[in-house]
Amino acid sequence: MSNVRLGRTGLMISPVVFGCNVFGWTVDEAASHDLLDRMVDQGITTLDTADVYNRWVEGHSGGESETIIGTWLAANPSRRDQVQIITKVGGPMPDGGGLSAKWIETEVENSLRRLQTDRIDLYFSHRPDAETPHEETLAAYQRLIDAGKVRSIGASNFDARLMQAAEAAAGLTPYGAQQPEYNLFTRDVFEGALQDFCAAHDVGVIPFYGLAAGFLTGKYRTEADLKGPRGERTIARFLNDRGLKILAAMDAVADETGAAHAEIALAWLRQKPGVTAPIASATSERQLASLVTAMTLELSDAAMAQLDAAGA
Repeated sequence: MSNVRLGRTGLMISPVVFGCNVFGWTVDEAASHDLLDRMVDQGITTLDTADVYNRWVEGHSGGESETIIGTWLAANPSRRDQVQIITKVGGPMPDGGGLSAKWIETEVENSLRRLQTDRIDLYFSHRPDAETPHEETLAAYQRLIDAGKVRSIGASNFDARLMQAAEAAAGLTPYGAQQPEYNLFTRDVFEGALQDFCAAHDVGVIPFYGLAAGFLTGKYRTEADLKGPRGERTIARFLNDRGLKILAAMDAVADETGAAHAEIALAWLRQKPGVTAPIASATSERQLASLVTAMTLELSDAAMAQLDAAGA
């Protein structure tokens, strides 16, 4: 399977991006290393993490996911040239946060150390920072690009207005990638003004929550299904009449295609205008196999229309 072009970043990435937030949370280090080996060997070569992953776990302070990726790379350095590493800055960390030049230039060194690499392929502003001018943030990134520590930059959780404001910072490398929340359930964040901006400026799009935190796998249908760390923390908001209507449409497409619900959800995203590659996680070999299938699954126009209508 071929990699896909991520807009004006110049990067070529895998058609599905692996969400590494599970590393050190629901998957321990040894199992994470095994998953990394398996996914790269099967063509999923783009890894998405962040400095704050996974600070929400009791006893963690952030950086645990990056650290696990780093120990995997250290064990087999040849893997570095086989993968594209995405990480983020700007979320709250014990010693700082935001998008000031001082914090970016401090935290990039921490991420490089944890990842045990000399470069980050795509460095994201994780969340907007109303206290820091875009010019200051982008100038800091420009220095990192010029130094070879960062290859390209993107913005996560930025709306069209913020993307346009950053675009106006003349003379600096602009954001070349966007990471919005986007899936069959959550569509208003991306569709419309942000989608139009990305298309007009050749901004690559790698949506997060491609599986709506696991809801779109089809296994969460009642409140009793929400037991466990992921269900109780993130999935309950999708379990309503609209969510169940979407699952019913997915059931019909699954019956027609023989594809699993996760595969259908990711294929739907891959085929939406402006989307480069969705982000999704796996915690087992079976789930990973679904992500691999999703890289090439093509849904018919009728199936796409049926899914669009259910989530409208």
